[in-house]
Amino acid sequence: MESVIIKEREVLKDKLVELKAEFGEPEYNRDKHKFEWETDEETISLRLPYDLMIDANDQAEWERRFHYVICIVQSSMGTVGLFHGNECLSHKVFSAYMVRKKQGVSQIKHLKTKGKSRAGSRMRLASGVEFFEGINGRLQKHFEAHQIDRIAFSCSKILLPHFFGSKVEPPFDKKDERIIGVPRHVEKPTHEQMMKTQRFLNYAELSFRGHL
Repeated sequence: MESVIIKEREVLKDKLVELKAEFGEPEYNRDKHKFEWETDEETISLRLPYDLMIDANDQAEWERRFHYVICIVQSSMGTVGLFHGNECLSHKVFSAYMVRKKQGVSQIKHLKTKGKSRAGSRMRLASGVEFFEGINGRLQKHFEAHQIDRIAFSCSKILLPHFFGSKVEPPFDKKDERIIGVPRHVEKPTHEQMMKTQRFLNYAELSFRGHL
């Protein structure tokens, strides 16, 4: 599969006009926020910028700017960013003492196999509870202050029950239609990586996949 990144909005507009002229109106995949065309020879996919909204008629709202959040949660570190268009309004990194030093695995994952009720384990679990409550509290603050129209969300499966089951609940549920996954591996959710991820999400990506 070959792909090309499109960074400029005007270039994206022109490319979309070109694709529609050649292949017709596309199907909009809401879960992955992309336009798709199918031919006998190949599948053409255009992943759209996360700061571009698509209306009920599957048309791009080029001039609309809106608030959205990016939330990335990993063992021992998470990050929450609030954005309006390309502007970062707020960003915070959360960390927790959740990883067992010798084994290098999170206490939550360890307890699903053979965790023990030792002092260190209890400390790591308490830190984990505070970790999820802090992230969700920050999200609640943003959702109370602004109308959030999109949620870019990445959380490992092992942590999902703890994220959604936190005493401080997130301001959205698993099936919220505003959620779009982050199609990019984030090594560590630091401030720098959050901003790199945000720039990547707001680029378009055109891909061609030939049929076997």
